[in-house]
Amino acid sequence: MERKFGPVLGQITRLIRRSFDVRARKIGVTRAQWQVLYHLREHPGVKQSGLAELLEVEPITAGRMIDRMEEAGLVERRPDPADRRAWRLHLTAQGADVMDRLEPLADETIETALNGLPREERDSLFASLQKIRTNLLRDSGSAECD
Repeated sequence: MERKFGPVLGQITRLIRRSFDVRARKIGVTRAQWQVLYHLREHPGVKQSGLAELLEVEPITAGRMIDRMEEAGLVERRPDPADRRAWRLHLTAQGADVMDRLEPLADETIETALNGLPREERDSLFASLQKIRTNLLRDSGSAECD
């Protein structure tokens, strides 16, 4: 099982993303957009470099995404009070509204993925995944571990 764990987990992740992408496209949101919106909701006021790290893209790539999403009215840059050269990124009211519309789609996607698993198994699965995440974050020395 240990040798298949990584590939199976990778396939599940890819299939969940694909399933959610199909749902999100119905309201006009791309994968890149929903990932930016998600991270800005979870980390309001993050700097562009921090967002790039969360997205695992180059800062210039994150900058281009933010430019387009700012033009669309989904995100905004606010001056960093501690650093005149830096900007802090935030969702706009329109961006928050899009996230509110995406949440039920995310719930649908996860319900589809977990269909047939009783509550106890779902809880156990989630607890196991959280433990795995904590182990890997600790191993990588990431400050994201909580």
